[in-house]
Amino acid sequence: MFDAIAPRYELVNGLMTLGLDTRWRRRAVADLRLARHSVVLDVATGTGDFARELERQRHRAVGTDLSYNMLHQARNVPERVQADASTLPFRGASFDGVTCGYALRNFTNLQTAFDEMARVLRPGGRLSLLEVAEPSGGLWRAGFRLWFRKVVPLIGALLSDRDAYRYLPASTAYLPTAREITSMLNRAGFSSVNNRRVMGGLSQQFLATRTS
Repeated sequence: MFDAIAPRYELVNGLMTLGLDTRWRRRAVADLRLARHSVVLDVATGTGDFARELERQRHRAVGTDLSYNMLHQARNVPERVQADASTLPFRGASFDGVTCGYALRNFTNLQTAFDEMARVLRPGGRLSLLEVAEPSGGLWRAGFRLWFRKVVPLIGALLSDRDAYRYLPASTAYLPTAREITSMLNRAGFSSVNNRRVMGGLSQQFLATRTS
């Protein structure tokens, strides 16, 4: 599915979020609080939005994704590795940071993916994750549901693949709660796990530190 939607993935993503995803990624990278030229692994890099932001903020980004076509479309990301997040082909403690954007609900075994992220991070290394969320109530929630469940599939059908953009909003059903994700990160070996809502709950971010 992701191979099929790769050519227009960035275009549709920008329309889905009205361009706000760029701001959210910029903040997520800055929140790593890593020194310049740190080596950061971007898991499920897709077409490389997160990896390019890492490079823009003077880090060395390595992008990995299971989809070959996504990696092929990842312009200006020189280091790309095709791999499954549950079996990352990197030595332990080889990265200063790990990022992942809007992909947790697509992993078949999320705990294993977190275990692998922890394994490849050095002690004290930082993790920054972005994922979808839903406002807790009121007009924000009603508007979000209308946009994400009705308008986004229509945009996807017009510009890319109808079935894929029906799946992507529906895939939020596979996402554990923030509390469950925090517990999974703790079990994987992360401490100081912080979850915050972004822009009224339209998105959410997880920050954590690899236990020494």
